[in-house]
Amino acid sequence: MDNKFYIFIKGHFSMVNLFLLKIKTFFPKVASNIVTTILLINGHALAENSLIDADVVIENEHQSNTVLGQNLFNGSFANQSFSGFNPNYRIAVGDKLLVQMWGAVESNGQQEVDMQGNIFLPQVGPINVLGILNSDLNEKVSSAIGRIYKKDVFIYVNLVASQPVRVFVTGNVVNPGLYSGLSSESILAYLDKAGGVDPLRGSYLDVELKRDARTIGKVNLYDFLFTGDLSHRQLYEGDVIVVNSRQHVVSFSGLVENPFQVEFNSSQVSLDEAMAIVQPLPSATHLAIERNQGLIKQVEYIEIAKALATEIHLMSGDSVNVVSDKIQGSIAVQVQGEHLGQSQHVLAYGAKLADLLPLIEMSDQSQLSAARLYRPSLAKKQRETMLTTLEILQSQVLSARSETVEEANLRSTEANLILQFIERAKKISPKGQVILDDSLPIGDVTLENGDVVVIPKVSQLIHISGEVLFPNAVIYQESLVPDEYVALAGGYSQNAKQSRIILKKANGSSIKIKDRSGLLHDANWSIEAGDELMVLPDVDVKSFQHAKDVFQIIYQLALSAGVVLKI
Repeated sequence: MDNKFYIFIKGHFSMVNLFLLKIKTFFPKVASNIVTTILLINGHALAENSLIDADVVIENEHQSNTVLGQNLFNGSFANQSFSGFNPNYRIAVGDKLLVQMWGAVESNGQQEVDMQGNIFLPQVGPINVLGILNSDLNEKVSSAIGRIYKKDVFIYVNLVASQPVRVFVTGNVVNPGLYSGLSSESILAYLDKAGGVDPLRGSYLDVELKRDARTIGKVNLYDFLFTGDLSHRQLYEGDVIVVNSRQHVVSFSGLVENPFQVEFNSSQVSLDEAMAIVQPLPSATHLAIERNQGLIKQVEYIEIAKALATEIHLMSGDSVNVVSDKIQGSIAVQVQGEHLGQSQHVLAYGAKLADLLPLIEMSDQSQLSAARLYRPSLAKKQRETMLTTLEILQSQVLSARSETVEEANLRSTEANLILQFIERAKKISPKGQVILDDSLPIGDVTLENGDVVVIPKVSQLIHISGEVLFPNAVIYQESLVPDEYVALAGGYSQNAKQSRIILKKANGSSIKIKDRSGLLHDANWSIEAGDELMVLPDVDVKSFQHAKDVFQIIYQLALSAGVVLKI
């Protein structure tokens, strides 16, 4: 759902650009950044542990405004003329035929059907082929030649090109008008040339073909869309294709294969017929039907199986949202790292870490005290929060004002650097690590479906990353302080006085190290085997107007993703 836009800044910012950029900021991803959603349907709140597949609902929300079949007309039919053999095509004036004779008489050339419907062959004369089926063409001409040459003359006739025609396309289409093509082309090609059916007004069920003010055929585009059925009618000069007004529409969204507005012939349609068209996903369980008839809007919430059994009908104008409303009965938790036995465990909903740990068979190298818990739902929220922060920073950078030309040039250079930083930051995915600190006994942590528990191997290493010359892992030595560990990694890659260090513990907790001698805010802390020292880059406050915001993002990425990103 990311609505990415890329803007290159050079020189001054005009007031128009500022206005457009500020408007752009407030739209994308706001809906997806909601952490908790309370869904009230028909006056009843869903259970606290109900599973609403909100992402799919939000993702498909914009698609429900699209008409089913709208993607038919994207130029594919208009750009390809049909030149294949159609046995039911009737020969018309202007068609070009390839006539080949051999044997006692040899002749090879193209013949065009004249205004009287004839082709003229030397020594034979005119042969009327107007209205002859393409499948009968060779027999018709052979019969005519056979009356002149009784034997030893053989003939082969083939339709090379059908008659060019001009067809009117009108009614509820995007661009009504007169369009040129071939008489052998389908109605789809001419509709495509006219821009397709108007999605707001046109019908996909009621397309007429008129000739001499009489309707000679009707086309249901849904038949072609779903089953490939398309009755072919030969077109003639002056034919009219009319797309009539849209009939009865029901909107579908959520957990369906076709989250679109669907057109029906009648104002009332059975739910079974509608479900066959939109195809609910296997995870779908319930329907939220919004009735839009009359002055009072009504909402019905019902289980799909029950709705089908009671033969509920949908009315024109209804909006149907298909959701998954399941009570979680059990959860699956994955175990990785240094352990023996199975890696997947199924537990009862509401199980805690204390229920899982006895099921894990530890090895001699397992370090249970450094167990880590990663949660996909937390990683997703961390990413959403980070993307929102990045968008706010992007907006601030792009809307910064400049008083002079020199300042404008400076801000332009700064903006380019920050925008490049933002694009790199968007590609980083947080890990979703749950902090297992002393605020809650480790066994009391409630598990969620999809959680990953990592049992690390006993380690004697300290990992050093970030702004050091040689990011590496070094042997843990109890007597060393942060500066000494950094020295083992080659030292700081920038000014040591400006470098900031984070001590990241194995359980996910972190500490900002300001006093590298061993004290932090008068509290003792210590480095233990398996810890990580992350040296963050310094952002010059004097050089960058948004230095504080940039460093905050760097800090958040270091904690959530374990990545030290520099500008």
